[in-house]
Amino acid sequence: MLSVTFSIATIIMGKSKSEPSIERQLALQDALDLLRGKWKILILRSLYLYGTIRFKDLLEATKGITPKVLSNELQQLEENLLITRTVNNTKPVTVSYALTNHANETLPVINALIEFGLKHRKKIKSN
Repeated sequence: MLSVTFSIATIIMGKSKSEPSIERQLALQDALDLLRGKWKILILRSLYLYGTIRFKDLLEATKGITPKVLSNELQQLEENLLITRTVNNTKPVTVSYALTNHANETLPVINALIEFGLKHRKKIKSN
């Protein structure tokens, strides 16, 4: 158990146990800032599940979000190179969104959060 604990500490803190790596701390802060909020991870999950999707369909897939909030969240995700926005030459004009290759790196994080959430819900329900 000690080696597992040390390995986790090494991953989180860097090579030195006594002093956290500033670079790792900044990287963690960047990731948290990027995915912060109630909706971004849920939007990314919907895009993983459905692939390229129109705004209206993404709105329906992300239960409880308003069109204005979805639009703002999508704009932030696009600015951070996690999604692409395509204006389709249709009548009426439609807009669709898709994940970038860079966004695929968030999939293990999202899956880990889902697994943790499932375990946590089970633990809370059993108490």
